[in-house]
Amino acid sequence: MTFAWYAHLRELQHKPWLVAALISWGIALFEYLLQVPANRLGYGPLSLAQLKVMQEIIALSVFVPFAVFYMRQPLRLDYLWAALCLVGAAYFIFRG
Repeated sequence: MTFAWYAHLRELQHKPWLVAALISWGIALFEYLLQVPANRLGYGPLSLAQLKVMQEIIALSVFVPFAVFYMRQPLRLDYLWAALCLVGAAYFIFRG
């Protein structure tokens, strides 16, 4: 979803917002076609909260390289603090 949500800021900034929205929706549709079956397979062995925390961990793991390498944003220490918060979230949601 990272690419669908943010790539248009760099690649389509001179296009009308409707064009950017339609292209982003097309990318998001492909990603949803993967995400929905994965959630359906995972729900049961994993709780809804566990699926959500995993999704956030995956999202941050994808977002940081995307922001640094594709969007050319500076690597910030805040990414580390966010990752540590997610480590804590994973610990609490998966313990026991």
